[in-house]
Amino acid sequence: MATARRFVDQTLTTWGVIEVAFDAQLVVSELVTNAMRHGGGAAQLRLLSHEAELACVVTDHSRTVPVAAAPDVFSEFGRGLRLVDALCTAWGWLSPGGPRKLVWAVLAG
Repeated sequence: MATARRFVDQTLTTWGVIEVAFDAQLVVSELVTNAMRHGGGAAQLRLLSHEAELACVVTDHSRTVPVAAAPDVFSEFGRGLRLVDALCTAWGWLSPGGPRKLVWAVLAG
């Protein structure tokens, strides 16, 4: 996770959009964690910037659809996609064919 957060920080600093760096690091951490825990590992992390929006895209090794767990205040896990949903203007997934899927999230800049 630290490597993914550093990548986000370095990329956004280079692009000059550091105002969303903290939220982007949280979102990427959640997406990568889900890929590691439920998707057979993270295969790729991409950041895309267009005008005032930043897209975070994580590719994993599974076609299993991500599901935001029902809220449970006593659960140790299961809050990641709810956090992504709260921080992002949109998120979702694509199955482009083959054994992988892309999970994406868009932050407003």
